[in-house]
Amino acid sequence: MRLTIRTNLAMRTLMFCAVNAGQTVRKQDVAEACNASENHLAQVIHKLAQADYITTVRGRSGGLSLRRDAADIRVGEVVRCFESTVPFTECMEGGDAGCPLAGCCRLKCAFADALEAFYASLDRLTIADMVADNTDLTRLLRVA
Repeated sequence: MRLTIRTNLAMRTLMFCAVNAGQTVRKQDVAEACNASENHLAQVIHKLAQADYITTVRGRSGGLSLRRDAADIRVGEVVRCFESTVPFTECMEGGDAGCPLAGCCRLKCAFADALEAFYASLDRLTIADMVADNTDLTRLLRVA
């Protein structure tokens, strides 16, 4: 299993905002700290704003900040937001996936159970948990 780059960037962006709580941070600062393309990051920021994780402000003194407290944002919910459109296997896409085993294979159920366990594990964690007492991360992400 491998998460998409967008999910990874979403988590980095939320952690960046959490480290800099109470501030409006610039997309350029997030991109630089997270080693990301500003264009790619813009798409992630747009989706995070649509999902009400962050607030964005346009203009010269604009940027982004957490809309909700970091302790209220569950890692599992963020991963679901970004990964839900990517089927884990072709048989989980719905419709006729083209797998000749689809009618009798139990693997789809096993994968679904494993995926749910994965998300349940991530649901126990928050963005605040990712940044709390993490001085190395704070040093990397703190805006001067």
